[in-house]
Amino acid sequence: MERPLIIALDVENKKEAINLLEGLPNESLALKVGMELFYKEGPGIIEAIKERGHWIFLDLKLHDIPNTVKRAMKQLAELGVDLVNVHVAGGHAMMTAAREGLEAGKPAGVASPLLIGVTQLTSTDETMLHHELLIEKPLQTVVESYAKLAQSAGLNGVVCSAQEVPLIHEICGKGFLTVTPGIRQVQDDLGDQVRVVTPEKARTLGSWGIVVGRSITAAKDPFAAYQAIQKAWEGKQ
Repeated sequence: MERPLIIALDVENKKEAINLLEGLPNESLALKVGMELFYKEGPGIIEAIKERGHWIFLDLKLHDIPNTVKRAMKQLAELGVDLVNVHVAGGHAMMTAAREGLEAGKPAGVASPLLIGVTQLTSTDETMLHHELLIEKPLQTVVESYAKLAQSAGLNGVVCSAQEVPLIHEICGKGFLTVTPGIRQVQDDLGDQVRVVTPEKARTLGSWGIVVGRSITAAKDPFAAYQAIQKAWEGKQ
């Protein structure tokens, strides 16, 4: 999928997810299934969404010892999802194991899911990085280092703020995928996000894909909100 607008299905259960989808365009969409929905509904939610022809980013951010992550990724690959992720902070060996697990678990005759690594959450700022996580380096330096580490482990890309995309493309190449949450319209509440940009700005900065949740799912008219953000993301406004 080229430069997707990924809708975050951050809802409580399958019923809410399906109700939301029924109010969106009747076409193949890029959707993110996160912890809340997956932990509630289990693998069945993936099957239900795939039956409707949608592309799925399963956002579970695995972070554990290499063997555990490898075995977990083998199970996730069997679900037929299109994109999965880990925390880069788990290290090179863990990320390599994740990739091996995906290859081992994928259905015969299909490609492995794309694998990306979380650099730093978009809710993280310099103060949190230094005083809570005890990482002394500047945030931008940390993201740069994590992106290079992810690439060296064979990952397809990273999750990052759109603000960091130009730097990552400079050091890892433009073919290295950059999936950017923290997307808000100008009028939207920031919520718990810190490093945010508009869809237009993400496009200008070169994001491969954007993840949009509350700006669509919490809108009075999710269909209209989706259309507006899609136009902005495609540069049609």
